Amino acid sequence: MQTPLQITIRDIEHSDALETHIRDKAAKLEEFFERITSCRVMVEMPHRHQHQGKQFKVRIDIGVPGSEIVVNRDHAEDVYVALRDGFDSAKRQLEEYARKLRGDVKTHQRKSPPDEDVDADETR
Repeated sequence: MQTPLQITIRDIEHSDALETHIRDKAAKLEEFFERITSCRVMVEMPHRHQHQGKQFKVRIDIGVPGSEIVVNRDHAEDVYVALRDGFDSAKRQLEEYARKLRGDVKTHQRKSPPDEDVDADETR
C-alpha cells in the first residue's frame, strides 16, 4: 500500500482488539490484490433512539489504480459482523476490478433472430 492504512473510530470506546482486527482484514485484502494504493476504514455508532439498540456503520474506501472502491455497511448490531460484511463486500468488488483489469469480463453473445424463411408446416 502506498499510503498507510487510516482507521477512524467514532462514538465507540477505542479498543486495541478492534483496531488489530481491522488491520488484519486490510492486510488480507492487500494479500489478495497487491495493487491497493490506499485504504481508509471508518467505524462509527451513529446516535439512534434507544429502542433500536446499538447499530454500527462501517465505511471502507480502497484506492486502486485508476479507481476507488467504496463499501458502506449500516445497521449491524455487532461491530465485528459489520466489519466482516464490509470486508467481504470489498473483496468481491476487488475481484471484479481485477477481472476487468485482466480482461476476463464476461460478454454476452447476441442471440440470432429466428429464421423467417422457415415454413410453418416444416416446424410441426
